[in-house]
Amino acid sequence: MNFTYFIFFLAIVAGTLIMTHWAAERSKTTEQFYIASGSLTGFQNGLAIAGDYISSASFLGIIGLIAYYGFDGFLYATGFLVSYIILLLLIAEPVHSLGTYSVGDVVSSRFSGRNMRLFVAATGIIISILYLIPQLVASGLLIRLLLGVDYISSVWIIGILMTIYVVFGGMVATSWVQIIKTVLLMSGTLMLLFILLSWIKWDIPFLINQAPVNSPLGEDFFSPGNLLHNNIEMFSLMLTLILGTSGLPHILIRFLTVRNTKHARLSAISATWLIGCFYLMTLILGLGAISLVSWDALTQSDSTGNLTVFLLADVLGGDFLVAFVMAIAFATIIAVVTGLIFAATSSFAYDIYVHYLNKKDTSEKKKLLVARTTAIIIGVISIGFSIGLENTNVAYLVSLTFSLAASTIFPLLIFTFYWKRFTKIGAYIGLFSGLIISAALFLLGPEGMKLISLNNPGIVAIPIGFLGCIIGTFLDPNGDRGNYQDMLMKIHTGIGVKNS
Repeated sequence: MNFTYFIFFLAIVAGTLIMTHWAAERSKTTEQFYIASGSLTGFQNGLAIAGDYISSASFLGIIGLIAYYGFDGFLYATGFLVSYIILLLLIAEPVHSLGTYSVGDVVSSRFSGRNMRLFVAATGIIISILYLIPQLVASGLLIRLLLGVDYISSVWIIGILMTIYVVFGGMVATSWVQIIKTVLLMSGTLMLLFILLSWIKWDIPFLINQAPVNSPLGEDFFSPGNLLHNNIEMFSLMLTLILGTSGLPHILIRFLTVRNTKHARLSAISATWLIGCFYLMTLILGLGAISLVSWDALTQSDSTGNLTVFLLADVLGGDFLVAFVMAIAFATIIAVVTGLIFAATSSFAYDIYVHYLNKKDTSEKKKLLVARTTAIIIGVISIGFSIGLENTNVAYLVSLTFSLAASTIFPLLIFTFYWKRFTKIGAYIGLFSGLIISAALFLLGPEGMKLISLNNPGIVAIPIGFLGCIIGTFLDPNGDRGNYQDMLMKIHTGIGVKNS
């Protein structure tokens, strides 16, 4: 174990635990636990959203993909960034106006009833746990490589830490872990970029010219098709990334932690700028990696490309800079998994326990106990799955999760907000069809029975999710269309909205 790496690791753990202790004193009520009492400003929440969204796959993976595959690697970053424009224009403000503690609140503002809330919550829990698993798998592999700790112990370390943050600190701790992560990520990435530019004497054309020379792709380095050889796969990936973000529960509930729609809008705008700047920096760092680190060094250390940024940091600054980048990567992992476990916890403890099981009159103390117990259970379940899926293709699981979100929660929200004729039956059929086709594609896909070779199943699942909503609505033309006018009143005027 490298002692410098270990010191940075302990510093991140100690700092976040101290912050959680501080947050625990501010999580005494359900409102504080679930939405931090709506106390975050728009810019603070934008930092938290960026921290929640930019995963270790983005920080480590995108730089590696650009270095290995050139143009195709940056397609991933483009999809992640464009997705936030969809979120900003169509989803952010309605979610803030209609939600109190969860996505179930948002849908229930139009379609009341315990069953609707149950199905939305169950879908959210499935999405959150499915996304948790690849994050924990990747974190376990990363810590094993960098600190010399075995995989199972690594997963338990991350899993226990994320559970502690949620159990004791609630949304307050979750938010500030994400804010600190974003500050570290942006400042650290910017510092690495400046060191790189100083190293090459600010001669960016040198990187552009040197990258094809060092890469076995040669002049094709800046051409599409190096990673995504199939146009269908490419289109499916972009569709999944662009639409999937607006269906991820851990992203959506972040818009409930601000005091009004103005700050919700500012949150999305701030997050979009931060994420855009980050991915622009990854483009230059990816070019720097292939230009300054030999191809043999890149491929011999790690065939997946996940260690590319560490190899670049080693060339630019040695052990100390590698340790600093490792600390950023570790903070990135903690922030994302904490947000995911919190989303799953709120879906069960608030939507299912309080509303579906009709425990609204339960004391604040009991509700908080249920929420914290739920966090522990979900944490243990996620750790167990992650240990068992060590050899699973992490990228495929992430793609499946985004596809599931884009074929269930996203069409449900779009039609709930913008289609007057949309009915409750349409909502049910849309959710079920998206879930069923996603499960079928997983079972038949590359990680299952291998009957379907599609690595990005969104091109099939997303249209079926939308069609399910439409067909279900036309099959029930006189069905329950919910409180559409009341919902519009809340969205556009704020009347009757909590924390407006």
